[in-house]
Amino acid sequence: MPNAKKRIGVLTGGGDCPGLNAAIRAVAKTAILKHDMDVIGIKDGYEGLIENKSMPLSYEDVSGILAEGGTFLGASNKANPFNYSMGGKKPRDLSTLLLRNIRAMKLDGLVCVGGDGTLTVAHKLYKKGVKLVGVPKTIDNDLRATDLTIGFDSAVITATEAIDKLHTTAQSHHRVMVIELMGRYAGWLTLYAGVAGGGDVIIIPEMPYDIKKVCKVLIERNKKGKRFSIVVISEGARPKGGRMVVKRIVKDSAEPIRLGGIGNKIANDIEKNTGLAARVTILGHLQRGGAPSPFDRMLATRLGSFACDLVAKRDFGKMAALRGRDIKAVDLKDAVKSIRRVDPEHPIIKSAIAVGTSFGI
Repeated sequence: MPNAKKRIGVLTGGGDCPGLNAAIRAVAKTAILKHDMDVIGIKDGYEGLIENKSMPLSYEDVSGILAEGGTFLGASNKANPFNYSMGGKKPRDLSTLLLRNIRAMKLDGLVCVGGDGTLTVAHKLYKKGVKLVGVPKTIDNDLRATDLTIGFDSAVITATEAIDKLHTTAQSHHRVMVIELMGRYAGWLTLYAGVAGGGDVIIIPEMPYDIKKVCKVLIERNKKGKRFSIVVISEGARPKGGRMVVKRIVKDSAEPIRLGGIGNKIANDIEKNTGLAARVTILGHLQRGGAPSPFDRMLATRLGSFACDLVAKRDFGKMAALRGRDIKAVDLKDAVKSIRRVDPEHPIIKSAIAVGTSFGI
């Protein structure tokens, strides 16, 4: 009697970003073409494993999705199986139910595509016996053990294009334009987009700013005849001796703190201290949307294919990671033990300072 086909599951968790469909495609096509596996798509991240929402994926199902943004499987950043609310009831640990459902699906391995929250849960599930591997995605680029994450490059392009557009209106009206970007506690997105977009002041969480020094830069630019300025600020930034601006708290989320509003605060402070007109653009979820960049399509393809190979080799508890030019397997525990933040001595910061960019310090 021939052996039954192996079955691999794939899910996308946390916030969406460009490149997720490319990763799903890579896992599924590699499983089907290279390893002769059946593929099960888990809907809405870990919620699908708790509430039994899944679908078989054929080669045709994942054809033509490489360039599509988002994730056709859906995602959820509230579906933490260790603190899950079902039907509006009080949150509780449903990880044992999730394990039973995985066994019922007869999965030989699971690929979890996600950021810090999703992969932290994945590591906890691995320790409870779930055979899984991770694939890193997040526009924040804050996962350790990988040089870049899926979605980051696309978000940098979107943010840079927005900064480029703000340049023209800032110049026309002689204003200070403040643009607030995502990134939570890490400043990678703001740093890359700010440098690429020619931001005059770049403010990131890792380098608390001095409002007096920010204002001094803007006043000096104005005196030199530069009648507009661009300030690029991360949502997780804070003034020296101050705190981050919290927009709201979402109690049933894996990441309950919702940041937002620092752009308005610094614009008000700039107007009060300089007399210059300041306007704010909060880019928000635009940074997560749209088609993935060519780089993200390639990265997602490489990471997804490699993750499938790890499942086929039964090399679980690992994450597929970009290290230099190579894709390598790293331990999940190393990827999620803490977030990767920008070193204030980073070469990009040094180059930005050398060309006249201020970091408000």
